[in-house]
Amino acid sequence: MTLPVFDKFRVRPVINACGIYTDLGGSVLSPRVWQAMYEVNHSFVRMVDLLDRSGEMLASMLRAEAARVVPGASAAITLSTAACIAGRDGNAWEQLPDTSGLKNEVIIQKAHRYKYDRMVWIAGGRLVEVGSNNGTNLLQLEQAFASRTAMILFPAHLESKAGTPSLEEVSRIARNHGVPVLVDAAYMNDPPSLMKSFLPRGADLVCFSAKYFWGPNSSGFVCGRRDLIEAVAGIDFTRFESGKYLTFGRPWKMDRHIIVATVGALEEWFAMDHEARWSGYREKVTAMRGLLSDLPGIRSEPKYFTMDERLLDNPVNCMTLQCPGGAAQVEQVSADLLSGDPSIATVVLDDKLVAAVDTVLADQHLAIAERLLKILRR
Repeated sequence: MTLPVFDKFRVRPVINACGIYTDLGGSVLSPRVWQAMYEVNHSFVRMVDLLDRSGEMLASMLRAEAARVVPGASAAITLSTAACIAGRDGNAWEQLPDTSGLKNEVIIQKAHRYKYDRMVWIAGGRLVEVGSNNGTNLLQLEQAFASRTAMILFPAHLESKAGTPSLEEVSRIARNHGVPVLVDAAYMNDPPSLMKSFLPRGADLVCFSAKYFWGPNSSGFVCGRRDLIEAVAGIDFTRFESGKYLTFGRPWKMDRHIIVATVGALEEWFAMDHEARWSGYREKVTAMRGLLSDLPGIRSEPKYFTMDERLLDNPVNCMTLQCPGGAAQVEQVSADLLSGDPSIATVVLDDKLVAAVDTVLADQHLAIAERLLKILRR
C-alpha cells in the first residue's frame, strides 16, 4: 500500500536495490535517530552551541582534536579547502572565493583525480596535478610545493592505486612544508575502526558523509586539527547574520534536526553488531537465489558490490544475475523492474544485474525475487 505522502506528491516509492546513493535519498534513519530529530523539533536552539557541542561529541568518538558537522562530504571538501586557504582570518573568509593575495594551490596526484575534486574550485582553490596517470614519485611530490600551496587533497578510496604514495608518505612531505592534508574518506566507514585510522596516519583533516553510516542524506562532518576546524566553524553559515564577517560559507546552512541525527547515527554505527549486519545481507541473498534457482539459463551469484561500484567475492551484500540474452536482456530486466509496481531500482554492470540488499527493507528482498520470477518467465 502506498503511503498518502507519495500520492500527494504524485511520486512512487522505490525499492532501493542499488545501495546508498544520493539520488535515491541516501539512507533510512533509525527510530532512535528519528526520535532525536522529533525532540529537537519541539524547541529552538542556538545553532552555534549545537554545532560546537556536536563537534565535541564527534571528535570524542573519532579521537580527533575537533570536528564540525557540515552538509555532506562534498561541502566538507569545499569548506575545508576554504579553511586551509583563509585560516582564521575573518577578512579572508569574506574575500573567498577570490583568493588574490592568498595561498590557493591544492596539490593532488594526477592518478587521484576524481569527480569530487572540483569542490576545491568553489572555494577558489586551484588544483595542481603531480605525476601522471601511472603514478607519482616522491621527488615529483616534493617539487610540487610552492609559495602558494595551501593544501593537499587525498582521496582515501584511491590510496591503493598503483604507483601512488601512501597517506603516510604524502603527509610526511606535507608536514615538512607546513601544508595540511585533507583526506576525503566519504564512505570509508566499514569497519568503523577505519574512520579513526586516518588522523594517526598523518591527515590534518578528514571528511565523511553521514548517509554511509545511516545518517541524513544531506549531512556529514569533518574532523582533525583544532585550528583548522575553528577555521571551518568561522567560515560556516552560523555567523553571517549575527557575526562580524559576511562569511563565505553562508550557503551551507543546516537544520538543527540534521545535526542531532548525524551524531546519533554515528553513535549507533559504532555500537552496531556489524558481523550480524553482514550475516543478514548474506541470508537475504541466499533466499533470493533460492527462489530463482529453477529458472533455465539464469545464473545468480552472491557478491560484494563496493561503494565504488565494483564486484568482489566477499563480504556478500548483493545478488548478481546473468541472462541467456546477455547484456541487452539484463538492461531490459532492469528497466522492467524500475517501471513496474512497486518500482525496483537495480544496477547494471556490464552483463550483470546487481540487486544490492543493504538498502532493502523488511521483506523487500523477497518482493525483488518474485518480480524477477515474473519478468524472466515471460
